Amino acid sequence: MPQKYDVDDEPIAKQTTPCSGLREELKTCILESQCVKGGRLPKDCLTHPDHTVPDECLQLKWSFFECKRSLLDARQRFRGRKGY
Repeated sequence: MPQKYDVDDEPIAKQTTPCSGLREELKTCILESQCVKGGRLPKDCLTHPDHTVPDECLQLKWSFFECKRSLLDARQRFRGRKGY
């Protein structure tokens, strides 16, 4: 996929969508975990309870879920997201 550039020939940030910051933090947390470094897939590390993932990653997963859910909730679309 071609990358977009601004006027100063600097690459424009990939994600400018809501919740993209949480998504990036979750990705880096999972990729740096011992589960992934042990040879497992990131999806397997999050879905199977036997694999250990740091609590920080699980909290980021929950925050990302809540952020995405707030985008779909019609009441929050009109009232605004909580805490913002």
